[in-house]
This record gives sequence, structure tokens and C-alpha cells, in this order.
Amino acid sequence: MTTPQVEAFLEMMAVERDASPHTLSAYARDLADAEASLGAPGLMGADETAIEAWFASLSTRGLSAATAARRRSAVRQFYRFALGEGWRTDDPSRRLDAPKQGRTLPRTLSREEVVALLSAASAREGASGLRMIALVELAYASGLRVSELLALRVESVRRDPAYLIVRGKGGKERLAPLNASARDAVKTWLTARDGIQKLGRPEKAPDSPWLFPSATTASHLTPRRFAQMLDQAAMDANIDPARVSPHVLRHAFATHLLEGGADLRVVQTLLGHADIATTQIYTHVATDRLTKVVHQHHPLAKGE
Repeated sequence: MTTPQVEAFLEMMAVERDASPHTLSAYARDLADAEASLGAPGLMGADETAIEAWFASLSTRGLSAATAARRRSAVRQFYRFALGEGWRTDDPSRRLDAPKQGRTLPRTLSREEVVALLSAASAREGASGLRMIALVELAYASGLRVSELLALRVESVRRDPAYLIVRGKGGKERLAPLNASARDAVKTWLTARDGIQKLGRPEKAPDSPWLFPSATTASHLTPRRFAQMLDQAAMDANIDPARVSPHVLRHAFATHLLEGGADLRVVQTLLGHADIATTQIYTHVATDRLTKVVHQHHPLAKGE
């Protein structure tokens, strides 16, 4: 059960810091976990020893460093808020050290594998194939997050724009480019989509506002369903489904841009990263792949 103090903290995060529903949900779970683990004193009554013991227990429970870091952040921000509100006179989380996180390189696909995915989608008959082509083309051409991609509204593409205006994390807007191939795929899907919408809804009922409407609900296609569709396309393309996900298409967009010589700052802007350090990880992926190509194909590297 959420305490009044936690509810007030989450309300502050939503109103003053414009936190997304996803962030608020994650912080609510993190604080609920801390409350449950601390027992009777709860967050408001815990001392430094109890908070440090809770944090130490996260690793023994098998949680990743990334998850532990987020839970630490949630608890530390809660206590800063509690101090500011005068609910506590001390911060029992002040000595928590951030867990060390190793650098994990993002999974990506080669250009040939992206083409293979599109070919597999093209082999599908009917509207499902056209929808899949549009989804993959849009994700790969623009680098959209899956939440941004699936939340696209149909009116945003009716006039065949060269760019989309996307509202990303923190409510920040950015331009996402669309190449000719993606625009053609969207136009073809729109024709099929509109036909399905006319057949599937009662007379005078409003059209779905979503570019990729769900077939079973009034909302749009879910990330889980899109991931399932990608798994099938990967298998059809003889690619290990474990290597393919909606987010991997975003990784491929960034990696291939950098391999092609794009400026890191431009890629940062296109991805909507607040910190360029987040974008820099793609330079390691691109460098590793280019090094491999040189070693495989340069005549003086053959004997190495």
C-alpha cells in the first residue's frame, strides 16, 4: 500500500519534473520494494543501517546493477524530497554508493540483416505484411523509440512529411527524419489501414487516431505484440530472434549512421539523448565492426 508521503513524492515528480508515466510507475515499484523490505519502520522510520542493509540485499536477490542503481536513485530522491518537506531531519540514504555498471554494448544488426527482415515482411500476404514493412522502415529510418513509434497518430503522416515531430522523454520534442523508402511504406500501409478501418467499424463511428491501431482494443499496437511480430520476421529471415527487438532497430539506425560518417552530435539529436555520453557507446559498436571488416578484407591483415 502506498504511503501518503510516497504519493506526494510521485505527484511532485509528475507535476514539477514532468516525469513520464513509465518513470512514475518504475519509481512507485522501487519505493514499494523498499517499504516492503524495511518492514514496520518503512521509509519514513528507517535509519542509515536499515537503508544500507536494504540496498546490500538487492545484489543478493539477483537484481542487475542497472535495476539496483534505479532503486537507489528513487530512494535518494524520495529522502531529498522528505527533507525539503520537513518530514525528516536527516537523509539515511546519503552513504549509499552507486553500483558499478559495466559497459554493455548495444546489440545491433548489419545492413544486410535489416534488408533480410524487410524481405521477410514483404513475403507476408495482405495488410499484415504491409504493416510490418512500415513498422520496420519507420523504426530503422528514424531511430524512434518503440513507445514513440507505436504512439504515432495517423494525421502526423497523412501529408507524406519528410520529418516527424516526436515528443520523447521528458516531453521534449525533436525532428525524426523519414527517407523515401519509409515514406513509400507508410503510404502503402495507410491505404490498407484505411480500408480495414472502414470495414471494421460501425457506420459514422470515428476512425482510430493511431497509425498502427490494435485489432483488439481501442488503443494502438502494443510493444509486446510488435516484438512478437519481429520474432517471426527474424525467423523467416534466418536471423536468431534473440538478436532482434524493436530497440535493436533503433541501435541499428544509430550504428549505421556513425559507420557512414555521421557526426556524433547529429546522432545524439536524432536519438533524443540528453547526454552525449549515452550516444558515444555507439561509436564503440561502429569501431568494433569496422575493425573486423578491415581484418577480414584488407590484404595486409590476412596473416594476422
